[in-house]
Amino acid sequence: MTFASSHRSVLQALLAGTALLFTSSALAQETPPESAPAAGTPPPAVEAPPAAEPPAPVPPAAVPPPAEEKKKDKPWYENIRLRGYTQVRYNRLPSFRVNDSLINDQGDRFLGKDNGFGIRRARLVIFGDVHPHVSIYLQPDFASVIGDQYNVAIMRDWYADIFLDTKKEFRFRVGQSKVPFGFENLQSSQNRLALDRNDAINSALKDERDLGVFFYWAPSHIRDRFKFLVDSGLKGSGDYGVVGLGVYNGQTANRAERNNSPHGVARISYPFLFGSQYVEVGAGAYYGRFNLSAAPRDDAAYALARGPNLVDARAIVSLTVYPQPLGFQAEYNVGRGPSQGTGDEDLLIDSRNLQGGYAQLMYKLDGVVGVSLIPYVRGTLYKGGKKFETNAPRYDVRELELGAEWQIWKALELTAAYVIADRTSSRYPYEQEQGHVTRVQLQFNY
Repeated sequence: MTFASSHRSVLQALLAGTALLFTSSALAQETPPESAPAAGTPPPAVEAPPAAEPPAPVPPAAVPPPAEEKKKDKPWYENIRLRGYTQVRYNRLPSFRVNDSLINDQGDRFLGKDNGFGIRRARLVIFGDVHPHVSIYLQPDFASVIGDQYNVAIMRDWYADIFLDTKKEFRFRVGQSKVPFGFENLQSSQNRLALDRNDAINSALKDERDLGVFFYWAPSHIRDRFKFLVDSGLKGSGDYGVVGLGVYNGQTANRAERNNSPHGVARISYPFLFGSQYVEVGAGAYYGRFNLSAAPRDDAAYALARGPNLVDARAIVSLTVYPQPLGFQAEYNVGRGPSQGTGDEDLLIDSRNLQGGYAQLMYKLDGVVGVSLIPYVRGTLYKGGKKFETNAPRYDVRELELGAEWQIWKALELTAAYVIADRTSSRYPYEQEQGHVTRVQLQFNY
């Protein structure tokens, strides 16, 4: 054997021994302590490494507390909403026949000489459900007139509707609100075409309102119909029930009762489809005794024929054909009410006959310019007293109004009207005045 081959044999033996040593050591570390020892001399005991501590338990994700049961009733103030409108007028545009003595204190205080721009109405309505069975409606007007003071805040509506059933078909209205008499009296000035209410029906109730309790009933689908006739721009009167009954003071809005004789009122009104057009028919009446104010004149004293508490009673019929696109609206009432006499009895105030009404023709053009354009013409006739004016002067009114309402956007409307009038003056000596008036009104809704 050569030296080289001998040297190679020794080197191979050393490498094999080294590999065996490493293999044995590795096996000793991998073999668990419970394993049986290998045959032969046991290797030195190797202390097993301490078992690894289990990881600290991770706390479970915080479980949210059980959701509180949803409250059925929100706090009342979360259900309150606001809306309103403002009307700004100018009545001094050129007319064919101007008469500065032609005035209408019940309608528009900006008629007559030395007048310019005026705020006819400035309303803010606060309303909402404060309970599943109770809703409120509060409406002040910030453009009222008291004496020679303009833009005075005064209460118009302040009432609650108390619903007797979950469908809200039966309800009592308690507080100061509109008295359910007629159609145009109940129609909001925000929706009405003509700039002022007609004398024939509005002479029944100054400001259309009084303090009392009223009961209304309407099926839920008819209540939806009343709402649609307003929201759609068809000039509805609002929801005053198919049947309305009530008792109220009778001295008109914001005036205290002056006798122990409340007024009673009843009304029925029903809207229905006639072909493809909505039609509404109605009728109503009221009765009571009105305590009027009488004051001596410079040259004479007024006499009350039967004391201050005079019979005040009327009956009315109403017809509305909603403009789709052609529409028609008419009302007529008859009755008895406090009034001065005529001729030899002009200084004697008594309960006397009255009658009058109006008719209106209108045509609704949708989407032509802006939201809608509605031209209209209305004629009014009335002969009777104005019970809420001192000495209850007797009126003779014949009036024709031609105009158009242009709803530019939902928030903005412009109305122009030309009035030809022959009417009794609101101021002593109550002369008959004739004249023409051109007026324009800008209304913004919010």
